[in-house]
Amino acid sequence: MATLVEPPNGTRPTGKQYYSMWHTVFELDSKYVPIKPVGKGAYGVVCSSINRETNEKVAIKKINNVFENKIDALRTLRELKLLRHIRHDNVIALKDVLMPVHRTNFKDVYLVYELMDTDLHQIIKSSQPLFNDHCKYFIFQSI
Repeated sequence: MATLVEPPNGTRPTGKQYYSMWHTVFELDSKYVPIKPVGKGAYGVVCSSINRETNEKVAIKKINNVFENKIDALRTLRELKLLRHIRHDNVIALKDVLMPVHRTNFKDVYLVYELMDTDLHQIIKSSQPLFNDHCKYFIFQSI
């Protein structure tokens, strides 16, 4: 579960809340209330959340230290560029990009997506037959 915590630097900026999940601190806009962590991978941690303004369930992906590795930074930039322009039933929707408190000095990127029931790894592991709805997962995971 998500636990509300104090900001790492001790100062809580207006409009931000800090939550701990799976030993990772999330800096989220106050409109998002995390429910629970749902995945962890090489590029970050994902939690399910509720957008208080719309009551919509979303997934928030935190990409840690995005600028430490040039390949990871380019991969994140490509993901942002592709998903901000694509609106298709078979491509997961990018709902929001959370702006950092300090725009000139930040390390982590937070991307807000529509919440899906599972991910590509779980589908492959289950050996279940694949259907058209799975296309969303394949396209998103290959980016």
